[in-house]
Amino acid sequence: MHPKLIIPTGRQSQAQGSPNTESLLDEIARHGARRMLLEALRLEADDYVEQARGLRDGDGLSLVVRNGKAQARQVTVGCGTLEIEAPRIRDRREDNRFTSAILPPYLRRSPSVERLIPILYLKGLSTSDFQSALEGLLGKDATAGLSPSVIVSLKRVWEREHEEWKTRSITERFAYVFADGIHLSIRLGEDTRMCLLVLIGVAENGEKKLLAVEAGYRESADSWKAILNSLTRRGLRAPVLAVGDGALGFWAALRECDGWRGTREQRCWVHKIANVLNDLPKRLQPIAKSKLHEIMRSATLRDAVQGKREFVHEFHAKYPKAVEKLEKDWKELTTFFSLPALHWQSLRTTNVIESTFATVRLRTNVTKGAGSLKAAESMAFKLLQDAEKNWNRIRGFAELTNVLNGVDYVDGVMIAETATERHSEAPVA
Repeated sequence: MHPKLIIPTGRQSQAQGSPNTESLLDEIARHGARRMLLEALRLEADDYVEQARGLRDGDGLSLVVRNGKAQARQVTVGCGTLEIEAPRIRDRREDNRFTSAILPPYLRRSPSVERLIPILYLKGLSTSDFQSALEGLLGKDATAGLSPSVIVSLKRVWEREHEEWKTRSITERFAYVFADGIHLSIRLGEDTRMCLLVLIGVAENGEKKLLAVEAGYRESADSWKAILNSLTRRGLRAPVLAVGDGALGFWAALRECDGWRGTREQRCWVHKIANVLNDLPKRLQPIAKSKLHEIMRSATLRDAVQGKREFVHEFHAKYPKAVEKLEKDWKELTTFFSLPALHWQSLRTTNVIESTFATVRLRTNVTKGAGSLKAAESMAFKLLQDAEKNWNRIRGFAELTNVLNGVDYVDGVMIAETATERHSEAPVA
């Protein structure tokens, strides 16, 4: 017999005053979930007994029979905490024992609720606020056995997962990579500032994948070189193009690492525009920013060059430093014109890293900085792994195979033959 749930009618509600609608909805949801869970457990037990129906011992007694119900236990699921008495089965066969796949022994929280705990922590909830937050979401019984030590244990698990992830084999081909150094504060240790070096790749199928995230000494070439060499040892073939800020030691490392010297360079326009505007007075920054965006979004390389000339003509006399910053790395700023036009929007900036790290900064703002270097590394790793599930495939991903196979593009349009083919067909002098 299932307990009855008495739902007040409209007339009763009017007579007794307006009911607490939210509490009533929650109660209905919990009651329905409990009934469905009990029914599923009953069917699971019935099926187990049915499969062994013909099995008897020497006295003709069934070897597998129902054996009442287990002691009631509290189970927290997405709609709240339920009290469940699971069916028991007596199985007298050797090396056989009934174990519910729906409600395993000792389970107190559903996997979705278990996943909620690290997500709440990673997204910015302080450990001291966990109990009140979960009580509000799932009821007071949801916090049984939960303490800040649970989060400490989780962080140790994340550190192990990160170390294992850093040794994984890499078999996919990547056309592009985005590199950036993200500075964070830490509370413990001699150096209260750290730099996380992050590398995100675009695979041949268009999916963006996290390739590396680890602490480096500022943004030094040596730190980046260690990361690139590690990726190479584990099977990564150097990509066609790398995108990053001009200040990175990444570029020096790229030129020093075996196999990576042929990777083309694309500077991030967001960083470049910010650097140029820093050398202009505030009253001119909106105008200059608009002109720089026009250059960045030019339809052809020739149009971009013309836009740069106009910018130089307008600002060079009074603000030579701003112009100098625009002209610096100009070739690397416009590399994207030699790749498919559908990819340009993705290749002009390192936005995929910058936008994702907003959640990392949210977490460290709550805790006034990460506790330690290892904690910051593993926390960023888990946040980026979580974000990776929602990264969109690059537009025009069907052309990535062409890019990886060396097909040439001019102003975003594929030309008929590759440079390799033209060379092989050239007449011998």
